[in-house]
Amino acid sequence: MLYERSLTIENRLQTVLQLIETGEYATPDLAEEVGVSIPTISRDVTALRQRGYDIHAEREGTTWRYVLFRAPTKKQVGSALQSRRRPR
Repeated sequence: MLYERSLTIENRLQTVLQLIETGEYATPDLAEEVGVSIPTISRDVTALRQRGYDIHAEREGTTWRYVLFRAPTKKQVGSALQSRRRPR
């Protein structure tokens, strides 16, 4: 399928976002839960931030976890997608 890789990435981003929303996961935990490498999770979090998700790393005792402070508005999502498109 032509767009299978894009669909796989998009589905993974949604899974990562759902896990981050719980506030219980750090990068290694997310990687294990999703079944990808730690660098892949870091890229996924960066991609979600670029889409307007306000994701922060928060220290909890001796560990860190990701916390979603705010989801983007529809206008922000549209603007982020528009800026990523390449002119033809």
